[in-house]
Amino acid sequence: MHDENPIDAATANKAEATRQRSNPYAALAAHMQRAGSGDRAALARLDPDALRPHELAALSRALLSTGLQPETWRAETWLRWTLIVHGVALAGHDGAGRLGKQLANADVSESRVTRLLTARGEAFRQLLPRILRLLASRDVRPNWRELGDLVLKEGSSQPGDAERAEQLRMHIAYSYFAARQLEPRMPNDPHEFLENPP
Repeated sequence: MHDENPIDAATANKAEATRQRSNPYAALAAHMQRAGSGDRAALARLDPDALRPHELAALSRALLSTGLQPETWRAETWLRWTLIVHGVALAGHDGAGRLGKQLANADVSESRVTRLLTARGEAFRQLLPRILRLLASRDVRPNWRELGDLVLKEGSSQPGDAERAEQLRMHIAYSYFAARQLEPRMPNDPHEFLENPP
């Protein structure tokens, strides 16, 4: 005898699909936790510009887990989501913090952060995985709600996306520099430290 009511199950499935579409980044992170080691490795190693068959299969499974509908996407959108899935596979997702503060907590240098935030197009797509590998090596998971939105809006031809990308860059920069300003700093000159100890 089944204890589960089919109406309750259908309602639960619908609620889960709505939750996944409203936060696909959390759904991707959850998928990475459940995925086999082969899929995780394929997604972490993939080149968004040159997918191999096993990477395409792993990517498709990951995207389907989010509740998104990729069959309607343009090639540009596929490339952006491929970069996002690759990034979540590399560094995970932590939606609780601000991305700029996470970059500061990982001690990512100011020059790397400013290069990432001023990069456009192909340069941005090349720099992002490097930053993500650095975050992963320092056990800091980025907030993909901010970073994923930047990936989706950066260089997009959709109305309003360029302005939204700039707003995201400014918010990330502000939270990074605000967090860095709060860090105790050692002076460059050792004599300055002796004269003005912290």
